[in-house]
Amino acid sequence: MDRGLRRFARGFYYAGRGIVYVFRHERNARVHLVFAALAFLVGLWLRVSDAELAAIFFAIIIVFLAEIFNTAVEKTLDLVDPHHNPHVMLIKDMTAGAVMVAATAAAVVGVVIFAPYLVRLWAR
Repeated sequence: MDRGLRRFARGFYYAGRGIVYVFRHERNARVHLVFAALAFLVGLWLRVSDAELAAIFFAIIIVFLAEIFNTAVEKTLDLVDPHHNPHVMLIKDMTAGAVMVAATAAAVVGVVIFAPYLVRLWAR
């Protein structure tokens, strides 16, 4: 295999290893994964439009990106200053807040998309 191609493939391996780490070691990432799977399955069950399913998918991706960045920042800060430091705690709170904003936005996307379908379903 070409050396450049081998390096490229190795990059996928390392990226996958990072993603697996987040899901193995971060409880909230697993919680997000459960809600993501439920949202996607509900979207399929309700037969939402392709555009709506894409919006759900992108909302899910934003939450996972926020969770991965949050974990990376927390791990980095733990290396930089392993002791209780109010500045470090504030930065960790801010990145956790970013995850909360992303998750709340994803929930709003879900409600906006699913509500009309559920209302029609219950009105039958």
